Amino acid sequence: QQRDKLRQYQKRISLNLERERALAGQLLREGRKEKAVLLLKKKRYQEQLLDKTENQISNLERMVQDIEFTQIEMKVIEGLKIGNECLNKMHQVMSIEEVERIIGETQDAVEYQRQIDEILAGSLTEDDEDAILEELNIITQEQMELPEVPSEPLPEKIPEASPVKNRPKPELVAAS
Repeated sequence: QQRDKLRQYQKRISLNLERERALAGQLLREGRKEKAVLLLKKKRYQEQLLDKTENQISNLERMVQDIEFTQIEMKVIEGLKIGNECLNKMHQVMSIEEVERIIGETQDAVEYQRQIDEILAGSLTEDDEDAILEELNIITQEQMELPEVPSEPLPEKIPEASPVKNRPKPELVAAS
């Protein structure tokens, strides 16, 4: 509000300065030099007031900016305070001992699972593994469809007109 009032005051002074300058010019033309000098002194004084008013407006604007920034800082501090309270509540719920206990239990469970895996992997004998590989070979052979073998005897010479195509043989891969 003060800033707005000071701006209105500046406008009034600026208008007065223009009128007084025009009036001083008219007084000089009329030969009333003393009155014109007095009017110019008054004009100079009002210009100084105008400068002071501008400084006051600048100070007010700086103060408003400082207040706004301080309000933002207060909101940040309030947010930090709330965050700190939340952290303290979480720390009360989860103590270091509780976290260490949970980590220990997790490590024990992982070790237990590893032992189970070792037992299962070690329970197969060599005979079992051979049987598994043989069963894999049987399944693989059943899945392959082989073409029928012709019953006619093979010719002595292969005709040159028809080229022989080499078909790649399927590979048998053992499961690991």
